[in-house]
Amino acid sequence: MNVAAEIDWDVLHASAVDAMRRSYSPYSNFPVGAAALVDDGRIISGCNVENASYGVGLCAECTLVSTLIMTGGGKLVAFACVDGDENALMPCGRCRQLLYEHSAEEMVLATVSGIKTIDEVLPDAFGPRTLVAYQTTHVHEAPEGQSD
Repeated sequence: MNVAAEIDWDVLHASAVDAMRRSYSPYSNFPVGAAALVDDGRIISGCNVENASYGVGLCAECTLVSTLIMTGGGKLVAFACVDGDENALMPCGRCRQLLYEHSAEEMVLATVSGIKTIDEVLPDAFGPRTLVAYQTTHVHEAPEGQSD
């Protein structure tokens, strides 16, 4: 099954553009919007929120994941991010890791170089699936120096 072919990318893009228009970016003047399809069919979005203390600004992906959690959770199936010119924008490394944490397997992203899976944009990632795989093979083992 080709998941990417089943996604209405125009709707996701439009949702990302709408989110971008709500951006709070008075310092960089670089608005960003993001939108995602959740495994239950919802479309959620987020925008960047800057702060005068630059380091505490939030990327659009951060507010998108906050929306995901606040509206019932789930797994991200498809994702789009846009800049102020409504062009596709690639998430930074930190945000790719954040998206991976909440992604369905084979989540797809609209990138500057076409549709890619989360594994293509964050190869060899560490995340919840890594922990589950480890824990299922080490169910009864206590860490060295500890007993059950």
